[in-house]
Amino acid sequence: MAAFSPEAPSMSSAAPWLFIVGIGEDGRAGLSPAASAALDGAGLVIGGRRHLDLAGPLAAATLAWPSPLSDAYPAILARRGQPTCVLATGDPFHYGVGAELARLVPAGEIAAFPQASAFSLAASRLGWPLAEVACLTLHGRALERVIPHLQPGARLLVLSWDGTTPEKLAALLTGRGFPRSRLTVLEAMGGPRERRRTGRAVDFSQTGIDPLNTIAVEVVAEPEARVIPLSPGLDDAWFEHDGQLTKAEIRAVTLASLRPRAGQLLWDVGAGSGSIGIEWCLRHPANRAVAVEAREERAARIRRNAANLGVPDLRVVVGRAPASLAGLPAPDAAFLGGGVSDPALVATVLDALPTGGRLVANAVTLESEALLLRLHAEYGGSLRRLSVARAEPVGHLTGWRPAMPVTQWALTKP
Repeated sequence: MAAFSPEAPSMSSAAPWLFIVGIGEDGRAGLSPAASAALDGAGLVIGGRRHLDLAGPLAAATLAWPSPLSDAYPAILARRGQPTCVLATGDPFHYGVGAELARLVPAGEIAAFPQASAFSLAASRLGWPLAEVACLTLHGRALERVIPHLQPGARLLVLSWDGTTPEKLAALLTGRGFPRSRLTVLEAMGGPRERRRTGRAVDFSQTGIDPLNTIAVEVVAEPEARVIPLSPGLDDAWFEHDGQLTKAEIRAVTLASLRPRAGQLLWDVGAGSGSIGIEWCLRHPANRAVAVEAREERAARIRRNAANLGVPDLRVVVGRAPASLAGLPAPDAAFLGGGVSDPALVATVLDALPTGGRLVANAVTLESEALLLRLHAEYGGSLRRLSVARAEPVGHLTGWRPAMPVTQWALTKP
């Protein structure tokens, strides 16, 4: 079934009718009087099977969440004005369904009754200052999303997908050079089944872990650990490639020219190994990128690089631009690599960019450089020549070996 995508909610003066109640493992006993009244006054109660059992007995009609959850949204919206209650775990607005429902229903028509989130409960159990902890979720998300957060000495709180997540996370930590990292698995917090188990990543072996668990990680890095630097320009060796790679120094300058901002979308056209799109996503967790690559074997390589560097959600489109750009979400910025030779491609990208959007194109051949010179004359922007030399062996001595110079054109769409 196609995803349900109604119009964005508008301001409304209607009284609250959608009650979003956070419920813990202690069930009804943990609800405030106001939350209990909202639950008892609803004509329909919606939640997971576990939530409905925790809240029982219920006099109202009930609806267990279907898969996907969005299949239930039309039924909820059809009850506008009638008391309806949605049950969620803990704080519905911290990686919960509350945020999704608030995109469909005006905030003035919602009354929410949150409880302590799993993050708050875990921090209180461990004595960790929550403001100094990275709070992540792997519930319905790729395990590799944790990779950028693996910094020496970091503390992470991670919502699990199921009971197998802790062991999978321990294996990932060990494989990337963090074997002595300490994992604490907190199961079914706040209820009679609460349990805590601790172990190092390298010898973590626990069975029968409750599917409802949160993992606390104290990151310990070995000298050879694969720690992703916070600055752009990752070492070239971090990328699998066939020679089609924007080298580290040029990549750092290119990212600076693109001027990424939080939550923006990049088109990386002629992506090669995907290095520009990957580093764009690493600049902020909310950043997104579409890597467009004509060759399937390179597209597969981009996917592997994205997963290995912790941005598995990077989208890869296989096809030749500009035709392959049709139907893509409009970008906030675009990078043209792989040899700029088609004026129609540049025109298509410029047309897709919003006012203030950034376009950066790199050229290494004379033909591509000539096109950038013409584009600069026509559209303006800035031009610069980038040249890098690296020290390499020359016999038993050492000398400078220059890389091919790169001409870069950058434009902010007026």
